Amino acid sequence: MVTGYEPLNTLKPVGEDIWIVDGPAIRFYGMPFSTRMTVVRLQNGDLWLHSPTQFDDTLANSLGSLGRVAFLIAPNWIHYAHIQAWQAAFPDAQAYAAPGVAKRALSRGLDISFDHDLRVDRAEIGWIDQIDQLVVQGSRIHHEAVFFHRASRTLVLTDLIENFEASHIPWWMRLLAKPAHILAPDGQMPRDMRATFRGRYAKLREAVQQMIEWGPERIIIAHGRWFEEDAEHELRRAFYFVLK
Repeated sequence: MVTGYEPLNTLKPVGEDIWIVDGPAIRFYGMPFSTRMTVVRLQNGDLWLHSPTQFDDTLANSLGSLGRVAFLIAPNWIHYAHIQAWQAAFPDAQAYAAPGVAKRALSRGLDISFDHDLRVDRAEIGWIDQIDQLVVQGSRIHHEAVFFHRASRTLVLTDLIENFEASHIPWWMRLLAKPAHILAPDGQMPRDMRATFRGRYAKLREAVQQMIEWGPERIIIAHGRWFEEDAEHELRRAFYFVLK
C-alpha cells in the first residue's frame, strides 16, 4: 500500500542523532494510516525507538550500524503492535509502555512483555536530561506519552495530532478527514479523541503548555505530514480549543 512517504523502512535524518522511519500503511477502522517511528541516539550510543513500525531486517541492520537498540517505546494504547517483533530481534532492549498498554495487550491475547510503565511526569533514568517526557492526562481513554528531545529541540507526539495530506489518501478518506479536522495543513486532535477529554480540558491544557514551554522547533507525529518548523505556532493552532 502506497503511503506517499517512500522510501519506507529507511532512516531519514531530522537533526543530529535523531531520525524518522516511515513504515508501511496499516488499516485502522478500515482507513489506510501511514506509520512513522522516531529513532534517537543517546549520548552513550544507545538507540531509543519510539512507536516502532513493522519490523524489517534491512532496517534493523541499519540501526545496528548506528548503535545498540536499547529502548522500545509504546507511547499509547494503539501503538504497540510491532513491539514483539523488535523484542525478538533485540532481546536485550527494554520495552516501556504508556499506562494501560500492557493491560490492553494482555486482554487481546498478545504475547508482549513490557519491562516498565512510562512515568507520568518525569523522564526515565535511561534517557534523563536528554529526552523529557510526560503522559497527557484528562482523557477517559487516551493516555499518550509525549517526548522532547532536547539536543534537536524536537517534540515527539503520536496520535494527539494527525495531519493527513489529501494527495496521500483515497478520495473517500478525504471526505472523512476534513470534518474530523485531521486534513493537512490544518491537522489537529481527531474529534473522537477530543471528545474523550471533554469536561477535563484543564489537564490537557497543562500538558500543551508544558510542550510549549519546552520550546520545540519541530513536531514529529505518527500519521501524515509532520511539522518541520514553527512548532509553537502549530501547537497553538492544533490545540486552540484548550488554549483560548
